Amino acid sequence: MSKYKRKINKNVLARILKMLYGYYPVLLPLTGLCIIISAITAAIPSVFTQKVISIIEDWYVSRNWESASKEIIPLLIILVTLYVISIFAITLYTQLMAYITQGFLCKLRRAMFDGMQNLPIRYFDTNKHGDIMSYYTNDTDAMRELVSQALPALLNSVVIVVSVLAIMIYYSIWMTLVLLLGVVAMIFVSGRIGGGSAKYFIRQQKSMGRAEGFIQEMMNGQKVIKVFCHEEESNADFDKINEALYEDSYRAHAYANTLGPIIMNIGNILYVIIAMSGGLFLLSGLPNLSISGLAFDISVLVPFLNMTKQFTGNINQVSQQINSIVMGVAGAERVFALMDEKPEADDGYVTLVNAEISENGDVKEVSERTGKWAWKHPHGDGSLTYTPLAGDVRMFNVDFEYEPGKPVLHDVTVYAEPGQKVAFVGATGAGKTTITNLINRFYDIADGKIRYDGININKIKKSDLRRSLGIVLQDTNLFTGTVMDNIRYGRLDASDADCIAAAKLSGADDFITRLPDGYNTELSNNGSNLSQGQRQLIAIARAAVADPPVMILDEATSSIDTRTEAIVQRGMDKLMEGRTVFVIAHRLSTIMNSDVIMVLDHGRIIERGNHEKLIAEHGTYYQLYTGAFELE
Repeated sequence: MSKYKRKINKNVLARILKMLYGYYPVLLPLTGLCIIISAITAAIPSVFTQKVISIIEDWYVSRNWESASKEIIPLLIILVTLYVISIFAITLYTQLMAYITQGFLCKLRRAMFDGMQNLPIRYFDTNKHGDIMSYYTNDTDAMRELVSQALPALLNSVVIVVSVLAIMIYYSIWMTLVLLLGVVAMIFVSGRIGGGSAKYFIRQQKSMGRAEGFIQEMMNGQKVIKVFCHEEESNADFDKINEALYEDSYRAHAYANTLGPIIMNIGNILYVIIAMSGGLFLLSGLPNLSISGLAFDISVLVPFLNMTKQFTGNINQVSQQINSIVMGVAGAERVFALMDEKPEADDGYVTLVNAEISENGDVKEVSERTGKWAWKHPHGDGSLTYTPLAGDVRMFNVDFEYEPGKPVLHDVTVYAEPGQKVAFVGATGAGKTTITNLINRFYDIADGKIRYDGININKIKKSDLRRSLGIVLQDTNLFTGTVMDNIRYGRLDASDADCIAAAKLSGADDFITRLPDGYNTELSNNGSNLSQGQRQLIAIARAAVADPPVMILDEATSSIDTRTEAIVQRGMDKLMEGRTVFVIAHRLSTIMNSDVIMVLDHGRIIERGNHEKLIAEHGTYYQLYTGAFELE
């Protein structure tokens, strides 16, 4: 076996077939039946060819045309009927295959996307987005070709080969053995050349994913590339990736394009050998060894030669489809790897419900929105308790590491009482954002505890935990749609009036009303037609309309100019009233009024207190405030 041989992953192929059958338990077998019928009806006419030639031979000797015509006409009717059945079967299976293929891809993409929504943030932090996009484009397209073309063609060719081989054995075992010797040579060449092609087709899929990931990265960073005149370096990096893709694609197609002509010419040589062998057999007068009992004459040789062409042609077709199958399976391996990624673990059972809370503190669960929430806590004995959502968040001796052996937080303890504003200050990489990632359980802690209203957050269902938190990140993400749609993203059942009120609260209403279509202005490409500050204001309004009891502001005003910051700060102050707020900021002016300021250094809290207390201590915060020390 060639060192380049790459076997098809049979488990992956079986999984594809199982999914197809699961989606189309009736249509898939019906399609297979139509393919088999069309293949058999393509092979059977060779039998009638022999009979027609035999009848013509008899007529030539007897000159009894009336007798010959009585025999030929029924055969011709049968042949026409077979061709009509073949046309009908081919038409039906091609239409069914188109429906099945596109339906399968639609369901597959839906399953991929559904699964992707349940993946942890860690997956997206450690995989290039362009490579993930390649799963939905290149890899699913390879699967489309596998399902729509390769597998039906393979089944069709296999049935024809088996049918023709059976007919050949029926007519002449000796001649069939001569044919099979040539087929062994064809299979040997297919294995040697096809194996190398398969290897590089698989590498091509991976190289294409890397290229798409790089291109997306460069598209997102065009401004930075141009500002730093990095075009030549970017071109050089792309050339390396593109060259690798070219090399893999070239070698894959070079092998594949070589295989077809070689197999075809071996088939032509085999045809000549069969013709010569048949001629010698006729001249020698040797007895024919066959199941049919027919003597080997011209009526057997002519259809045998036609079947030889048909047989070798379909062997060639099978060898050609192997590469498509390998590409499809390679794409499927990557797609299934995405689908099989371990989803985000969630063992929580405490949920967030709408509630009515009486003056004496009694909690009643209700179905309609009241603006008040409670934690619904089921217990082992079947009882339920309700805890009003107050926004009391506490961390006890928390340790955390993104990668084993590389701790990010060390023994962090944080108390945030309801309504408090807690600020984190520190250099880049000190662990500020990591703390907020732990509060909303984007990542789970290695050691320690985090309690929310006295409940261990590991017991709270993640979707409910995150619904109780409003987050405004430094990197703003806006979605294709109107400004109103993007604000309403914070709470899908919010009315237009709620969204406008949130925009006014954040200070976004002023610039939104000056847009061409106001709140109905269409945004695309992450709001590229807005300034960074305007995008941030919409993000703040989006958090405001959600009306959560706890807010996380991660450098929320970092991209806003000083004048806009003053407007936003007033809105933020209103937004933060009565809420527990975690603020990360480099601008100390935005956190001076915080109830607690925590200074972090290399994952440890080195100072804590309010502004006045920290200034009086003349520590790191004091140096930052007075300009003696700057954050990096």
